Parts: sequence; C-alpha cells; structure tokens
Amino acid sequence: MTETQDKTGTVLVLGATGGIGGAVARGLHLRGWAVRALNRDAAKAFRKAPAFEWIQGDALNAADVRAAAEGASFIIHAVNPPGYRDWGKLVLPILDNTIAAAKAVGARIVLPGTIYNFGPDAFPVLDEAAPQKPRTEKGAIRKEMEAMLKAASQSGNSVIILRAGDFFGLDAANNWFSQGLVKPGKPLGAITYPGKKGTAHQWAYLPDVAETMIRLIERAEVLPPFAVYHMRGFFDDDGTRMIAAIRRAVGKPDLKVKRFPWWLVTFASPVVPLFKELKEMRYLWREPLEMRNERLIATLGEEPQTPIDDAVTATLGSLGCLPWDCGTPLSIAPRRLSVSS
Repeated sequence: MTETQDKTGTVLVLGATGGIGGAVARGLHLRGWAVRALNRDAAKAFRKAPAFEWIQGDALNAADVRAAAEGASFIIHAVNPPGYRDWGKLVLPILDNTIAAAKAVGARIVLPGTIYNFGPDAFPVLDEAAPQKPRTEKGAIRKEMEAMLKAASQSGNSVIILRAGDFFGLDAANNWFSQGLVKPGKPLGAITYPGKKGTAHQWAYLPDVAETMIRLIERAEVLPPFAVYHMRGFFDDDGTRMIAAIRRAVGKPDLKVKRFPWWLVTFASPVVPLFKELKEMRYLWREPLEMRNERLIATLGEEPQTPIDDAVTATLGSLGCLPWDCGTPLSIAPRRLSVSS
C-alpha cells in the first residue's frame, strides 16, 4: 500500500450536481480540498451546495471549462449533457474541452468508468487489460472516451479511470436499481429483476465508488500517467444476493420477484430509443460478469466497501421505498475492508 498524499489543493468537478460528481466533490471538501464546480445555473447550484465555489458556465463551452480549471490540480469529469439529451453527439466534444483545459493548466483528469466498453467476449472475469469490443452504441462511445484519454496521457496529461459495475445508492440517477428493480416513492410490493438465478452480476455502491476515487486522487503522485482500475464492488455471484439484500432491508423475506419485461423492450425497441438501448445492453444480464480488483488492492491496500445491507437500506430509504422512517444515513462512511476475491 502506498502512502497517502498529505497535501490538498483545488479540484474542478464537472458534473457536481450529479450522483458520482457530487459524492466525490463532497468527499474532497471534507478532506480539505477547495472544490470548484462549473454549472449552467451557478446561483441555483450554490443554494443547494454552498460549500463549493460555483462558476457560471457550460461544459460544452471550451472557454468556460478552461477558465474554471485555472489553478486546479485535478478535473473530475463526471458530466453528462443536460437531461442526457443528444448524449452520443455531445459527450466526446465535452471531453475534448476537459482534455484541453487539463493540458493548459497541468491538471490530472479523473473519469468514472463503466463496463459498457466491454462485450461478452471479455467475460466472465474482467480485468483492466481486457479487449474492448463493445456491443452497444454507448459502449462504443465509452471506448472512444478512454482512447482519447489514453492519447492525452501520452501527450502529457495524466489520467485516472475507475471502472465499476452498475451503480446504486444515494443520488445515483439513471441506474438499473432505481429504474428497474424497484419503484421509487412507495413501499415495495415486488422486485423486478432483469437477470436470472445463476448469472452473476456486478454492482457498485456510489459512495464507495466516490471514496475509492478520492483515495486514488490522494495517491496520484505515485500513479502511472494512465492509471486504470477496477472496483470489486458488490459481486452478486449467482443473481440472488441483491434480491436477498432488498428483502432483508424491507423486512419481507418472501417479497415477490417479477421478471423484467424484456419482451416489451424487444417489441418496442424499433420505435422507442430507450428500449433500443436497453435491448442492446441485455447481454450484461444474460452473461455472468465478475470484476477483479487486484490492481486496486495493490495500489490502495484495500477497497472501501459498505456492508451490503447498510448500502441497500440507505438506497431504498433515499428512494422512499421503506415502510417506515428509517432515518436514512445520508453519509454512511464506507468501512475499511480489503476486498480481493
């Protein structure tokens, strides 16, 4: 395990109002970093998070990003187009702006990565060097994003990428847990599961992802110019452990499990863009997937991991899915557990 840097500085967070960007920003602020955030409505964002320095601007505007990055030693690239509209068209130009700003000020870029850049040929055990042969449009773009960052690292821009499984947790938006498994806003009457018993799936609790990113940032001086890591996260080794955790959290050991309506997704995919995207990603539920974290453990000594029952209870509480006022712990600190297998 390497030593943690004892210095702090200024970090620019792009996407600080989002789930992972906000979690990383809050964690860095608590550690003494000066957190700067770019937002198209800085005044509104400030009212929600007054601890950050909010800069009026747009990540699509190269000049805005460059100005906001002045003096920053890190740029957290956790931004998406507003409302995810035109995601495929805008994501790469936004990253171009981040790379240009980082190069101008000498900042290291930090990217929360995904598993979408990999096809089933890389499964079931996925390591950082696995070939990237994506099966989806989103995966192809994710692959291109990482290629752009690798090229930037070879031209003087240092990069950290942390890949993780499907997000769940407080403030995690656009994820399978809150949009597939459960229905937010009321106590659960059933779980809708997209996979099947016996097929492993990879999950990542958002506060743990943020904490891991922060620890990598704290060790940045000893990392390679292009540093890529996988999180172990919560490995559901047979497709039933997440279901069991949800049942325990709501106190219903026999809570009904329904099949996800893949037939409807397939039927409507020619005319509904979201369904087309979901259909393309079905292989992630049909094929077993396990992410190994040996490289991360070698760097950090351990992987932050909140016990699954705590993580699921906090997530369901934040979604309004528990039948009681659980006093959801909004800032559960990940326990310092070493997860290596």
